[in-house]
Amino acid sequence: MPPPPTHSPRTLALGCLAATALALLSACGGDTSAADAPLRFTAIPGENTTELAAKFGPVAEYLSEALGVDVEYVPSSSYPASVEMFKNGDVQLAWFGGLSGVRARRAVPGAEALAQGAEDPQYKSYFIAHRDTGLEPSESFPAGLADLSFTFGSESSTSGRMMPEHFIREATGSDPVAFFGGPMRFSGSHDLTLEDVGNRTVDAGVLSYKTYELRVEEGRVDPEVVRVIWQTPSYADYNWTASPRAEEWLGANAFEQLAAALFAMDEPALLSAVNRSALIPASNADFAELEALALELELVR
Repeated sequence: MPPPPTHSPRTLALGCLAATALALLSACGGDTSAADAPLRFTAIPGENTTELAAKFGPVAEYLSEALGVDVEYVPSSSYPASVEMFKNGDVQLAWFGGLSGVRARRAVPGAEALAQGAEDPQYKSYFIAHRDTGLEPSESFPAGLADLSFTFGSESSTSGRMMPEHFIREATGSDPVAFFGGPMRFSGSHDLTLEDVGNRTVDAGVLSYKTYELRVEEGRVDPEVVRVIWQTPSYADYNWTASPRAEEWLGANAFEQLAAALFAMDEPALLSAVNRSALIPASNADFAELEALALELELVR
């Protein structure tokens, strides 16, 4: 019979290391742990997605330092896509609009709204029209819109669709289809609404007041051409919402750590990513009325 094989000390050592690695993988189920991946966040694409990626990169760096874990910004292609990423666990934190936040929290039990902009408890929408329509600013809802072509923003936008639809119903007693005499039109975003009204693709539209004011400040919109003809009553809107899966990175007090980091994010360059002057506390209860309205309008299930 041939002699039994012999193993060098180096071969035995490598074998032991391989066995140890296999045992560790087996104990963990073979999955990549949270420690091996960054904590990820996203934001609804209320502005140009390229601009958002440039703005949120520094926010990711700030959160990484504040939380002591790697944090990564993940761009979103649409409002529903941001909710889907949150629902699937692809992101653990998100800057949502009011309606998207409601949808995300309903999809993920235990999710919490942690922070909002100082402006968000009193948010509003601007109804705008091209100057050639002849419509002038008004204190009351502009009934003259019924004779014009009109666009909302994204179908899932709080300030560009849901709340404007509510105020149209409230002011006219009709839904938008009946009031405008045709199907609801959606531009897809606040910026596209501005573009469509500015080049007279449509006569009028509605969007977030923050986006309008920012674009005017940047010189990208002429307020004499694209006029604000009515501003809505206020309502609660944007918020930072966290998933309970953040505990995999930060432990049992993950929400407290995230909230503290967000409240301390006071540098203007960082706050410019969300176009806010400061971040303040938020809770799910702050959006209870908005959720009830979304249910009434059948925008959530």
